[in-house]
Amino acid sequence: QVQLVESGGGLAQPGGSLRLSCAASGFTFSSYAMSWARQAPGKGLEWVSGIYSDGSDTYYADSVKGRFTISRDNAKNTLYLQMNSLKPEDTAVYYCNAVYGTNGYWGQGTQVTVSS
Repeated sequence: QVQLVESGGGLAQPGGSLRLSCAASGFTFSSYAMSWARQAPGKGLEWVSGIYSDGSDTYYADSVKGRFTISRDNAKNTLYLQMNSLKPEDTAVYYCNAVYGTNGYWGQGTQVTVSS
């Protein structure tokens, strides 16, 4: 069955870094565009970053541009999000998302907390 499993979340200090991973299985990962989204406490879902199926292009929300880097390894069926210069407002549950046409899948999320 289709699975997206996020990992790498945790507690980081302001200015610190974390690297999230999303391991995919059960579908042709290399055919799907992938993205990261997040949901902060008491707020709606916010799109963070996206990447084409072949990794040829990437997109970022203004709130993370210049600090976060999305990447993928199609040989390993894995999506990444390198998060640098973390801020308290980056605290949220982070989800990975796979999209191909009308097909879409979501992971269960990983908690990121930025606090001193």
